[in-house]
Amino acid sequence: MANTPITVAHGDGIGPEIMDATLHILKEAGARLDIETIEIGEKVYNSGNSAGIAPESWESLRRTRVFLKSPITTPQGGGFKSLNVTVRKSLGMYANIRPCVSYAPFVDTRFPVMDVVIVRENEEDTYGGIEHRQTDMVEQCLRLISRPGCEKIVRYAFEYAQKNDRKKVSCFVKDNIMKQTDGLFHKVFDEIAPEYPNIENESWIVDIGAAKLATAPEMFDVLVMPNLYGDILSDVTAQMTGSVGLAGSANIGENVSMFEAIHGSAPKRAGQNKANPSGLFLGAVMMLIHINQPDIATLAHNAWLKTMEDGVHTYDIAREGTTKQTVGTKEFAEEVCKRIGQKPATLKAVDYKIIEESGETATKPLYTIREPQKKELVGIDVFVHWWNGKFFSAADELGALVEKVNGDGAKLVMISNRGTKVYPNGQPDTFCVDHWRCRFMSDTDGGTLTKQQVINLLGRFEANGLDFIKTEHLYNFDGKAGYALGQGQ
Repeated sequence: MANTPITVAHGDGIGPEIMDATLHILKEAGARLDIETIEIGEKVYNSGNSAGIAPESWESLRRTRVFLKSPITTPQGGGFKSLNVTVRKSLGMYANIRPCVSYAPFVDTRFPVMDVVIVRENEEDTYGGIEHRQTDMVEQCLRLISRPGCEKIVRYAFEYAQKNDRKKVSCFVKDNIMKQTDGLFHKVFDEIAPEYPNIENESWIVDIGAAKLATAPEMFDVLVMPNLYGDILSDVTAQMTGSVGLAGSANIGENVSMFEAIHGSAPKRAGQNKANPSGLFLGAVMMLIHINQPDIATLAHNAWLKTMEDGVHTYDIAREGTTKQTVGTKEFAEEVCKRIGQKPATLKAVDYKIIEESGETATKPLYTIREPQKKELVGIDVFVHWWNGKFFSAADELGALVEKVNGDGAKLVMISNRGTKVYPNGQPDTFCVDHWRCRFMSDTDGGTLTKQQVINLLGRFEANGLDFIKTEHLYNFDGKAGYALGQGQ
């Protein structure tokens, strides 16, 4: 069979050591790979490239479409963005897959019966990194969630469950509070779930769902959730198995996919031949499955399981009673290689197969683009930087000032502070800062506003000495409000 081209980056910190160990195992297992190596991370940052990746490296990724990446270090300060996030978003890697499996009794864990896969949306949410300082007291992070983004990740979760003989998909959201963004994610989940009648589905509010996950992970199978929740809970879940160092990760895109460990570059451990290569190795196993080399994935993964079962461990998971030999990074890889062709006796052996796409599955779209709805501008939120030196009882004073800008068809209906209504008839105990949302609506029931009316309104703010710092238009879509009420409105 022909070799598959892949792009490899050795990364920073412990990255080069664990990559060498991983590639050694893959080679000994017979992986059919043509490797292109690129430089990313600290060396590239320090050369003056603030992106952390050279232009020619992007060409390698587009050419091979498969990226095996060691951890990298993102410099703190200086405006550097996370290269991990940049690569995922720039190349459309919409799905982050993190299997979290317990290897009891050979790895110490309080949760011996655990086999959970977290499917995390990978492009949107707060990870857009769209942040601004708006006043002396307030910083903003803009959270964006799209319908196509929700459809892609939810459908991927059900497809993953179907292809991997999983029985249930659980959705974690917080739509009792974030009714627009998490509400959309939940709505899309409910729309897609019936297309997979053989897979059980359920939804959880993320806080109680996380509590159940942390105490009874055997309740769950495949979990799908927005980006931030998935990032946090996949690390928690991986640690519950015994060590974050044992978790691999796949980042799946329509064109390019990336495979990695979920842990960082651990620079304090670099060059000591101590690091556990298992997370990157298990990410590489996911890569082998992705490129249709399930035979090699089976050989390599079973050899790793046998090594764990034989008590050959790196320092991070070594413990008295189960560890028979504590080894370094290179030695661990050699021990895995010695066991290629063997299977574990206690741990569950794997047997990966090439999954043929059915005609029905192959034609299902990842997402749909719907016909635009009728959009009507019905109001505007004008955010104001204003402060009278008082944390309480400032709202009425500001309200009197803002009432002066009413007119030309626009009427003030509410002022809120940090999302809570404070004018009119606010509660005197509400703590207020210097960042205020002034909501204006049409002064006629069911009326709309024009863009010119909005421009005129902002002109009156300026004329009255009110420092507006941001606006958000309020729209109805096909007659349904596309905005949330303020707390207490």
